[in-house]
This record gives sequence, C-alpha cells and structure tokens, in this order.
Amino acid sequence: MRLPRLNRLAPFALAAPLALALAACATRPAEPAAVAAAAPVQWQAPRPHNGTLTDLTQWWQQFNDPLLTQLIDSAQALSPTLASARTRIAQSRATRVSAGATLGPALNGSASVVRGRQDFLSPLGTLAQAGLQASWEIDLFGGSRAARDAAQARLDSAQAGWHEARVSVAAEVASNYLALRACEAQLVQTQADAASRAETARLTELSAKAGFQSPANKALAGASAAQARAQLTAQQAQCDLAVKALVALAGIEEGTLRTQLAPGSATLPQPAQISVAAVPAEALNQRPDLYAAARDLVAASAEVSQSQAQRLPRVSLAGSVGPAHFDAGGITGSGTLWAIGPVAVSLPLFDGGARAANVDAAQARYDEAAATYRGKLRAAVREVEEALVQLHSTAQRGDDARAAAQGFIDSYRATEARYRGGLASLFELEDARRNAVQAQIALIDLQRERVAAWISLYRALGGGWSSTADLQSASAAGASPLSK
Repeated sequence: MRLPRLNRLAPFALAAPLALALAACATRPAEPAAVAAAAPVQWQAPRPHNGTLTDLTQWWQQFNDPLLTQLIDSAQALSPTLASARTRIAQSRATRVSAGATLGPALNGSASVVRGRQDFLSPLGTLAQAGLQASWEIDLFGGSRAARDAAQARLDSAQAGWHEARVSVAAEVASNYLALRACEAQLVQTQADAASRAETARLTELSAKAGFQSPANKALAGASAAQARAQLTAQQAQCDLAVKALVALAGIEEGTLRTQLAPGSATLPQPAQISVAAVPAEALNQRPDLYAAARDLVAASAEVSQSQAQRLPRVSLAGSVGPAHFDAGGITGSGTLWAIGPVAVSLPLFDGGARAANVDAAQARYDEAAATYRGKLRAAVREVEEALVQLHSTAQRGDDARAAAQGFIDSYRATEARYRGGLASLFELEDARRNAVQAQIALIDLQRERVAAWISLYRALGGGWSSTADLQSASAAGASPLSK
C-alpha cells in the first residue's frame, strides 16, 4: 500500500522547524580578533633608481649569463625543497576536497541476498534487495564550512610556499655562482702576485750570489714567494669548493660543469636594477612567505570556529530507497522499499572537557600563527631595508675603492722601477706589492658584495611572485609532483 504524499514528507516537515529552532537559539562562533601588523609608512634606506629598472619575473635573464639561468633551472628541477613543496600542495588539495565534501549529503549503495526461514512455521525463502542509503549532517553552526575554509587557506599557503622555495633555490644558486666568479677573479690576482714574488725571489737570489744583495734580502724574498704560493693554493681550494657546491645544487657532472664555466671565468655577473615600490606595503605584498603566513592565520581562525561549532548540537538526516524481491513457499513479491529518517539531534552534554580543550588548543594555534605573521612581517621589512642599505653602501664606496686600487697599482709600479734602479729596498717593494694586491682583491670583493645585495633585494621583494599567475603555476606543479 502506498503512503499518501503528505505522510511521506512528514519527516521533512518535522526536521525543518527543528533545525530553524536550533539555529535561532545558537550563534556562530566568534572570529578571533584581527591581527594588527601594519607595514612602515616609508622606507628608511635610500632606494636605487639610477639604472634601467626591470621586472623581477625576468630578472635572471637580465644578467646576460645563460649559464646562470641554466644552473638555476637545473637546481629547481632537482631541489628536494621544491619537491616537498609540490607534495604539500597535493596533500592540501586533497584535504580541501575532503573538507568540502562534508557539506553535502553522502550516498552509499548496497545489495544483499538472504535465504532461510524467519521462524519454525515459515517456509524456506529467499529475500534479495538492493538500495541506496543517503545521510546528511546539516551544517547549522558552520563547523563544516569553517573546516572547508581552513583547508582552502592551507592550500593557498602551500601554493605560495612553492614559489617561495623557487625563489630561495634561485637565490642560493646565484649566490654560489657569484662566489665562484669572485673567487676566480681573486685567483687571477693571487696568481699574478705569486708569479711576481717568485720572479723577485729568483732575481734576488742571483744578486745575492753575485754579492749585490744581502742574505737577509734573499731570505725575505724567498719567504715572500713561499707565502704567495700558500695563498695561491688556499685560493684555488676555495674556488674548487665553490664548484663542488654548484655541482651539488644543479646536479651537473663536475667535468661538464667545469667545461661550461671556463669561457666566463673570473667574470662577475652584472644584474639589472630592481624597482622598489615607494610604499613598503606594496613591496611586501609581493612576498609569498607573508601571503602564506596570512593564509595560515586565516586557517587557524577557521579552525577556532570549527572547534567551537563542535560544542553545539548536531542535526543529521538519513534515508534509503531500493527494490526488493521475496520468494518463499510459492509466494513471491516485488516492490520498492524506502524510508526517510531518522532525523537525529545530538546534544553534547559531558565529555570531560575534551571539546573545551579543543577550543583552547585551536585558540592557542591561532595566537601562534598571529605571532608568526607579525614576526615574518618585521623580518621582511628588515630584509628589504638591509638590502637597500647594502646597495647604497656599495655604490658610495665604489669610486673610492677603484681610486684606491689604481693608486696602489701606480705606487707599486713606481716602487718596482725604483727598486730595479737601486733606489728602493726589497721591503718597500714587498709592501707596495702587498698593498696593490689587497686593493685589487678588496675591489673584487666590493663588486661581489654589490651583486649579492641585488640578489638579496630580489629575494626580499618576493622574486616576482603574484597571487594569480604564479599560484596557478604552483597548482599545476602540485597536480603533477614529478613533472619538475
């Protein structure tokens, strides 16, 4: 017998006013207070605007050093840090899908066949049936929505973290490459110094044998040549270590890498200038780590709401429908069996303080995320300011360092001419040579420091990150963890 339509809808009619009554009695859990962490009004360090400004997304190409770009691409493809970031994206995406699925009803299918007697009087029979079971927990107080929002924020954070890892790997490779080129340039100076000292020692020894130089001068010249050889060996070892660091980062065979490095030996890369926004807030909006920290804060806030909702009543609705066939003692029957309900209300009464503790733990995690965000904001401001100070300092020192290097070279040449004419002592010659070499090495180190400051500024400004295109590329990377 079929039930009247009104009776079949009765459970829904009862569930609706019950849900409305519970919603009217409850309030959505309060969101934690917003974090006050304003960026400075203006930069305190001077900004560089003397050259042609360039876009950070294409910055490495502006070095006009194809090998550097190749090394960065190779290191990013092999980096375990980037591989971990891609897996975090995949995990966060799966969690987001799972959290979103709880907002809708769940549907399960079943089928069964039973043969037997229900009691001693009933004949042997077979009951076959199939059905669909549906269940739905009504999200009255926003707990499931908060869980979904938290999962989405974690996914956004993971995607930004992927780009932060890319920027970090690129900056690390560039810093090691710069260190190698500076080491090679200093090695050239050290080799020239060692050769000059060796020649002076040879000539002094010949003069001493002829009686024109004292044994003291001969010993001094020999000691100076030996010292130069030791410095040359140490400098060569430092360059070899820099090559091995690049081998480990880029995953290129050492012999192949040395062959690729040879044409540009001792030549420091020259980057294009970076545009720095006048307002710190604009520049800091480009940083993926700050965006990730902000999304972690949003996720922690949503998790507070989720834990608070778990302390409130829960309403769920179930139902089933499916065909059935019965055959026993020559009596058969077929039809559709269905049911709506039960409409269940769960009221948390006593749990030993577990739910309250969960709320406290979620609030503590939110406070931790807020403190982390504030700390990262301060660190970001500091990194940009420090890079700007270094750039300004190296620019200010450049002319003086070049003048000093040229002056010491001129002094050494004049002293060497006087020494060959017998008007200067070997002590004066060695002192002039040492000053000239040190001035040249200091100039090379200043050039390295300036390029390093540009790299630091590139990293401090987020490396060209944006919350649209780059997050889409991060999503693509996360969808295929082994693609890069």
